[in-house]
Amino acid sequence: MQSSKPLAAAFDVGTTTVAASLLDRASGKRLALTGGLNPQREFGADVVSRLAAAVSSADNLHRMSRLINRELERFTAELLEAAGADRCDLGRIAIAGNPAIEHLLLDLPVTSLAFLPYRPLFTSGRTLSTATLGWDLEVDAYVFPLPGGFVGGDLVAFLYGCGVSSPLTPHPSRLYLDLGTNGELALVVGGKVYATSAAAGPAFEGGNLACGMAALPGAISNVSFDGDKVKITTIGAGVPAGVCGSGVIAAVAGLLTAGALDHSGRLLGPGEISSNLANHVHEMNGQAVFVLYRDARNAIYLSQEDIRQVQLAKGAIRAGVEVLFARAGIGADAIEEVVLTGSFGSILSPDQLKKVGIFSENMVKNAGFVHEGALRGVEMALCAEEGFAAVDRLADSVKVIPLSGTPVFEKYFLEQMNFPRT
Repeated sequence: MQSSKPLAAAFDVGTTTVAASLLDRASGKRLALTGGLNPQREFGADVVSRLAAAVSSADNLHRMSRLINRELERFTAELLEAAGADRCDLGRIAIAGNPAIEHLLLDLPVTSLAFLPYRPLFTSGRTLSTATLGWDLEVDAYVFPLPGGFVGGDLVAFLYGCGVSSPLTPHPSRLYLDLGTNGELALVVGGKVYATSAAAGPAFEGGNLACGMAALPGAISNVSFDGDKVKITTIGAGVPAGVCGSGVIAAVAGLLTAGALDHSGRLLGPGEISSNLANHVHEMNGQAVFVLYRDARNAIYLSQEDIRQVQLAKGAIRAGVEVLFARAGIGADAIEEVVLTGSFGSILSPDQLKKVGIFSENMVKNAGFVHEGALRGVEMALCAEEGFAAVDRLADSVKVIPLSGTPVFEKYFLEQMNFPRT
């Protein structure tokens, strides 16, 4: 039975970042928004590291659960204060995340996720009291369903927020991409939903890069090349402090176009670059780097290793897409719509995604972006008249396609490692 209290809080808990909002349930209006970094990052930048830490020590598991629950409770208080609301007005919350994140949130054993066959302990949505999670605030919480493998509640929320529902009716073929540390992909075609997860690593969110950071104020979110000049855009328009995922993709795409980076991913030396962009190439810590910004105190750059991380990420995502196409029996040219979301920092140009090899020409022509895709899906579910029944039906309809250890994925991955030739 749904609470009659007027407010609800929505959470999209990502591997790298957390987004949270407060809603008026009657109108669906967003009253406040907040977010920040996932505090579990002290155990590693990706879910594989965190799963390994949780498997090795029950204390690690319990600590990761406490860390994320304390942060969600803190965000809840922050949202209520920003909206001038009282905690007694909060009727319920809903949380979406990938399978590892949801297991760690609930303090559940993760052995089944860390080892083959990589299955979650639950697949249906769960409703529980926040008091059981250690919160001082007691309110009903709905945790999104997990279709299976590493396909999680965040993808279900993204699809639900984009209007995908069950039972599915045939409609134009659509590809949904949630680009993040745990890249989740879904193909809706012929009345079916195929989904998979590709371990892209944190590069798309600025993680594990020499000067990387999340999409927060100070992050370089876009890079463009005007002849020999490098132009940058920062979130908040302040002094650059690092580079986030969208800035990295833009920089790599620009370097490829400018001829400073070859299709194998090698950053050319100064003597190989005919333009004044050669002045931006230096050696730091034994590897070539391209300096995006420098002032008297700091230099923000893209290293050769950073570029390799982008190659690994984009290779995994594109290989996962090709596996879905193969399973559905269609090619990239059959896709009539591509919907992209993620916490990379800004809207990514479809042409940039084509340049680095994530999109095909047809995908570029049919691409669209949804800001805060998973969070908006959580918000819609909180305000739905039938509660979360439609979310559960949608999750049940998703056909999960595993990638780990499959020869076809490995084949596509190797094929997609290099950047496209110009």
